[in-house]
Amino acid sequence: MFNPGERDTVGRFSEIANLYDNYRPDYPPAAVDFVLSYANLEPGMRLIDIGCGTGISSRQFAQRALQVIGIEPNAQMRQIAESLGGPAIYREGRADATGFPDSFADVVLAAQSFHWFPSDAALREFSRILKPVGWVALLWNDRDDGDAFTAGFSALIRAHSPDRELSTLTQSETGRELLRNTHFEQAVRFEFPHQTPQTIEQFVGRALSVSFAPREERARQHFDAALRELHHCFATDGIVMMRYRTVLYLARKPLVPS
Repeated sequence: MFNPGERDTVGRFSEIANLYDNYRPDYPPAAVDFVLSYANLEPGMRLIDIGCGTGISSRQFAQRALQVIGIEPNAQMRQIAESLGGPAIYREGRADATGFPDSFADVVLAAQSFHWFPSDAALREFSRILKPVGWVALLWNDRDDGDAFTAGFSALIRAHSPDRELSTLTQSETGRELLRNTHFEQAVRFEFPHQTPQTIEQFVGRALSVSFAPREERARQHFDAALRELHHCFATDGIVMMRYRTVLYLARKPLVPS
């Protein structure tokens, strides 16, 4: 099983924070709205976005009139989130040590981040800071390799990454920890289609925003050339479509702890 404790889960994003914010996809509005509906969230309720990065998910949920606090341990990522303004606020913290009081949040969100957490400790912390019958939402944009272009991108990542384990990990599979965790009940899993159009600049930026993409100069040049060739093969009027399966796990804290 993938063990995030064996890697630098915070510092690895420092050099790519701008790439991350500029080129990573948002989340499909249908998935965001589904979380609000399924968890019966109302305007003004408090959502804690754990591992919020540059605030991509925080901004989307704040636009739904929730009170959003993003937690991000990487200073460069957090500074970008803060610089973009908006109704969400941001503070330093970790998944297993948020610094919030007991029964503080109506919902805890981890978007494209839970696979970096020590899962058992993080879920204990989520349970502690949630109000009774509050919800956990784990969200990922997994690449949809049923699409030929997207599968080609995944193949290039695997071929060029210096970290084979991470490059082959289906990140959303780590969310299954929520399905069997005893701190929560009514755990469910859903999927939503998602896609983003990409110019060559956006596509290369998206690829280099991956924390396990090659960084050594010569390896990066080979990766860049392969990306450009793939884009050229599939582009129509200079645009390709990256396709995702957005995976969502939801579970509720019981009214009375078991």
